[in-house]
Amino acid sequence: MQKASDLFYQEGVRAVGIDRIIDESGVAKASFYRNFASKDELIVNYLEYRGDITLERLEEAERLHPEAPKMQIFAMLDGLVERIKQSDYRGCPFMNTVVEFPDENHPAHQKAVENRRNLWGKVEGIMRKGGARNPEELAAQLRMLCSGAIMVSYVDKSAFNQEYFISAARLLIERQM
Repeated sequence: MQKASDLFYQEGVRAVGIDRIIDESGVAKASFYRNFASKDELIVNYLEYRGDITLERLEEAERLHPEAPKMQIFAMLDGLVERIKQSDYRGCPFMNTVVEFPDENHPAHQKAVENRRNLWGKVEGIMRKGGARNPEELAAQLRMLCSGAIMVSYVDKSAFNQEYFISAARLLIERQM
């Protein structure tokens, strides 16, 4: 799954074929097809894998700051900034997949949307624990701010300004928590 994840993330889900994944991973074709009946099934598994990684990052922030929900949110935002600064950063795998699969009924589209909802639902829960006046509103605002930062940095990394991003997020958070 790691090789497929790396290729899908770096080059796009539609751009990478099954044969290339099999060749580069060293997995036998028969073994591959025993695990995945189709490329769509592999893509959904890739999104589950990336979803687990994303939730693990948030859970790590919770472990680092167990009694400080606001600090958990700031740790999440700092982590995003650090990923954006990496040379191989290619945006959000879920947003990228939705762009590649605009049909809302496609399993990849559905899984990508589900992963984003799971993440931001968990963020909203942290905000609720932290006493946000309106956790649903704050989570939606931060989701839009983060999504914008992700796209700006993906389209033109030099246009992303981490200080502007963090100060905007801080304003939203401090207003509510």
